[in-house]
Amino acid sequence: LQQRRGFRLSAPAAIQVTVRDALNQALDEELERDERVFLLGEEVAQYDGAYKISRGLWKKYGDKRVIDTPISEMGFTGIAVGAAMVWLRPVCEFMTFNFSMQAIDQVINSAAKTCYMSAGAIAVPIVFRGPNGASAGVAAQHSQCFAAWYGHCPGLKVVSPWSSEDAKGLLKASIRDDNPVVMLENELLYGVPFEMSEQAQSKDFVVPIGKAKIERQGTHVTLVSHSRPVGHCLEAAAVLAKEGVECEVINLRTIRPMDIETVEASVVKTNHLVTVEGGWPQFGVGAEICARIMEGSAFNYLDAPAVRVTGADVPMPYAKILEDNCIPQVKDIIFAVKKTLNI
Repeated sequence: LQQRRGFRLSAPAAIQVTVRDALNQALDEELERDERVFLLGEEVAQYDGAYKISRGLWKKYGDKRVIDTPISEMGFTGIAVGAAMVWLRPVCEFMTFNFSMQAIDQVINSAAKTCYMSAGAIAVPIVFRGPNGASAGVAAQHSQCFAAWYGHCPGLKVVSPWSSEDAKGLLKASIRDDNPVVMLENELLYGVPFEMSEQAQSKDFVVPIGKAKIERQGTHVTLVSHSRPVGHCLEAAAVLAKEGVECEVINLRTIRPMDIETVEASVVKTNHLVTVEGGWPQFGVGAEICARIMEGSAFNYLDAPAVRVTGADVPMPYAKILEDNCIPQVKDIIFAVKKTLNI
């Protein structure tokens, strides 16, 4: 009625959506869109998922599309990879990526290498997804970041979302991709609400794999991160802004292929670089970024050595106070920025 009378209706506003619900939306939309897509893993069906990511999907799509598996990563990952080789599109959930080591032969030797070894004749369109990195109080065997592990392997694409838009768009893009994709989520982000734009609410919304996002513009120093530490970088940037330091915060979103061009362009502008990650320092994502910057033309624009902020080089302790000191905190990022700016 208002439209007929000539009034202009406002566009739907952005809404708050948790990362958990964003992932659930993505799975629902892709299961509906393509009958070849199916979900399998431990407790994903009748229990609605260990983290409720697959809530309601078993009741909606049934036993053939949402499949509970035995506690055998080696077994159900092998089934999923075989299904992908005959052009189904499995989404294989690991209850935590620490358990993916039980199936690393299937992920690397079967999924990642088959397209190359078959001269392109056999594609493996599969998504391996689940929580990655440190949670809270789960000790050494449940607290590793696998970004560097899987990012090391040709044949895989590796994505690492931070916000709800990242999670929904990257999962949808990963399911539609004809290559095996490892999607590294963070358990501590599942319940965190983020603003989701009108565009991201569309069933056609995807986040391009291999493209980073500048979350905050700045002129003095470039902060590059992925997953949960992106939020820490934004918090540190807000604190530093009060002291006159403007940080440019880059959310990598994709570990492999890495969008080094966006990082280089930022370094050319700011002349300083700090990388932040929850993983171990040796051979880490930050080490790769620093090497790529050193090897490229952006190196000539650096006014100080690049600085890495990483997890401590130890297995994760169980005690909370020790755990906090093993994971990068906002104060660690602020210290690194002031170190590279010599202030």
